[in-house]
Amino acid sequence: MVAAAALSGCIPATPRPEAPPPVRHTPQPLPPTPRPVLGSDWRDWPLTPGDWRYQRTAQGSGAAFGTEGVTRLSLTCDPRTRQVRLSRPASIAGSVTIRTSSTTKVLAAQAVATGAEMVLTANDPLLDAMAFSRGRFTMEQQGQVPLVIPAYAEIGRVIEDCRG
Repeated sequence: MVAAAALSGCIPATPRPEAPPPVRHTPQPLPPTPRPVLGSDWRDWPLTPGDWRYQRTAQGSGAAFGTEGVTRLSLTCDPRTRQVRLSRPASIAGSVTIRTSSTTKVLAAQAVATGAEMVLTANDPLLDAMAFSRGRFTMEQQGQVPLVIPAYAEIGRVIEDCRG
């Protein structure tokens, strides 16, 4: 036994594993904030970016809403037929719901070369509802991002041009 004890002193001790170096966290950029889910009340939805531009032409008048180079919605007046055309580029034919502070109406959109178009007579009450909506109105269509459009004076100018 004495010999075993003496020999055990000759065995090198098992080295302890070294502690890993401290982990240093490098700040990483945060992922982009996801687009907020639209709440149930459309009056709280953020406005679609853009502004209205009015133009009078030999064929009538029109107003376009959008940003530089990107039109999201246009209204054009044909004074000969007293009709107002609402056009949404890159849209499709089908039902379009327009909500204002005073009314909600579903319109049939027809496919045209530039997107989808809805035609209203100049005295349609929906046009007045859009022009005088409290700050905004929406245009919603299945499969498309809803438009939340400010109710600016350009809408009323087109309507009045058509009612002449």
